[in-house]
Amino acid sequence: MKTYTQTEEWNEEMNFSFYRMETLYELSNGEPDVPHRHDFYTILLVCKARGKHFIDFHEYELTDNQLFFVSPGQVHQMVEEVKPRGYCIMFSTQFLLDNQIPICFIDELRLFHDYGDSPPLTLNQDVLERLVNYADEMEQAVQSNMKFKEQAVASLLNLLLIRCDNLCALSNENPQTIEAKNTLLKSFRKMVDEKFADWHQIADYATALNVTPDHLNRVVKNIIGVTAKEYVQSRIIVEAKRLLYFSDQSAKEIGYQLGFSEPANFSAFFKNITGISPSNFKLKR
Repeated sequence: MKTYTQTEEWNEEMNFSFYRMETLYELSNGEPDVPHRHDFYTILLVCKARGKHFIDFHEYELTDNQLFFVSPGQVHQMVEEVKPRGYCIMFSTQFLLDNQIPICFIDELRLFHDYGDSPPLTLNQDVLERLVNYADEMEQAVQSNMKFKEQAVASLLNLLLIRCDNLCALSNENPQTIEAKNTLLKSFRKMVDEKFADWHQIADYATALNVTPDHLNRVVKNIIGVTAKEYVQSRIIVEAKRLLYFSDQSAKEIGYQLGFSEPANFSAFFKNITGISPSNFKLKR
């Protein structure tokens, strides 16, 4: 699997790059992408396209008027049936730090996910045109020799992210209730990312978060549509797939790394959720 860090796509000096999707298509001679991962954030503003976009082994239809967000470390692959039209915006954590954009700002957004399900936002024509205006301005700034160029690009990125975040579904629920639930979900997600290989039981997370397992399950299910248990299982599976696909470790070694005391338990867990054994998944690389 490819990991893009410093390539023809990436402006190392600025820690930010901007490309038209059609340019990237031409650079690859229209050849299908291969599964790979970046160490930077990626925004894909899709105006016209047809094909598939795989993110952490989830398949999404690639079509007109879409907005994709890919986090550092996520495995993704573009399979385009025709030459697309759109924008690819890439930036690193260092770009944020260099331009006084707090990392916590990205965490507060409802756009980037560290793993798992990352469906696109579907845009109506009016919203698409507004975002295209932001993208065009950003492109002009990137290509210019203007004073404070990087700060201008960062400001436009900030505005674009805020606009995109506001596109996420809003609720009529009491704002204080929403905030409390979102705070619990954020804490849970962060804890899962830190502990998923050690803690497989929801009771462990609930105890650490000072809530009951039932309450945790309800809140998580209400906001993201899956139970806390399913979320933890999904995190383990995504990491297992990444390791099986990307590393040379055996299924047995990966099982131990992910907290399974017996290889058979890991194999049964993986097959029960994915329908395929770890060894057979690894052979698909």
